[in-house]
Amino acid sequence: MKYYLIVGEASGDLHASRLMEALKRRDPRADFRFFGGDLMAAQGGHRVRHYRKLAYMGFVPVLLHLPAILAGMRLCRRDIVAWQPDVVILVDYPGFNLSMARYVKRHTRIPVFYYIAPKIWAWKEYRIKDIRRNVDQLFSILPFEVPFFERKHHYPIHYVGNPTADEVSAFRRTFRGAAPGGRPVVALLAGSRVQEIRDNLPAMLRASAGLASRYELVVAAAPGVDMAVYRPLLAGYPVRVVRNQTYPLLAQATAALVTSGTATLETALFGVPQVVCYRTPLPRLVAFLRRRLLKVPYISLVNLIAGREVVPELVADTFTVDNIRRHLLAVLPGGDAREKMLAGYGEVRRLLGGEGAPDNAARLMVELLEKHKN
Repeated sequence: MKYYLIVGEASGDLHASRLMEALKRRDPRADFRFFGGDLMAAQGGHRVRHYRKLAYMGFVPVLLHLPAILAGMRLCRRDIVAWQPDVVILVDYPGFNLSMARYVKRHTRIPVFYYIAPKIWAWKEYRIKDIRRNVDQLFSILPFEVPFFERKHHYPIHYVGNPTADEVSAFRRTFRGAAPGGRPVVALLAGSRVQEIRDNLPAMLRASAGLASRYELVVAAAPGVDMAVYRPLLAGYPVRVVRNQTYPLLAQATAALVTSGTATLETALFGVPQVVCYRTPLPRLVAFLRRRLLKVPYISLVNLIAGREVVPELVADTFTVDNIRRHLLAVLPGGDAREKMLAGYGEVRRLLGGEGAPDNAARLMVELLEKHKN
């Protein structure tokens, strides 16, 4: 069968490449065409455009690159209609992908599958109308999305497991890092975007600097961010920097300071106690608005999956150097919060279920497409 996939960022490239690999096992005649990245290209097929030409986030960057984004949309629409795939598979990236779903539904009879559901439970819940109207099958990787979509919105979905759990397990099975020597490690994961790093890393460094005599402080540099961003922030601090080594770092870390995102779940799956830190502008105003506008009570995937506070979240008005330092001390060996947090991680692993998310999704997709064709 012919599969057309659309992703818009690095994480989507990773997850889509694993899905393509699983689809090939289920469908030996699988033919791929896609908007994606290098990992997808390594699985074969034809890349129409690299996701980097579309990956703009935030109002100003999107506005500045709007002509390129609109040109990409037009190209994608024409290409889908010309190629006539058996299915269009959208991966996360809802701003672009929900627009494509709408077009495909209005102008073709090609089924639309969505792998990694848009996070409308956090914001823009009104998008459920577009999903209900334009998406034929939705595949979720977060267990709490099932009651959100099925009970609250009466829209049936498929929970297939979490690919991050697969990736961490696969890494841990094969990792043969050097035996820990010298000081234990505190990992600093300050985000993947330049502004996140500039907002969060300085406070992380100030909060942890006093531990440098007993712990090695290691910053995980984001793959796409130039070291020129980090140098002025790190000046004067006794830290080591690693790049493209986040999993090896977490495999050997004793504790971590983490900016919210997938990294919080990765840290939990490695069994590393953590403090979630996310600085915002106008913290008191953001705290006020968060209580009234945000649809969910937590910002970290760990707490959202558990349905309770497993890891502390220092956001907006609670994001202070003193708070970060206090919570970090509490999760280090001997701290009063460490063991309770590790027990909570076990609950998160249980709720995620077994491994094999890409295989589960591929099996369901092929079965559904075969039924559709018959």
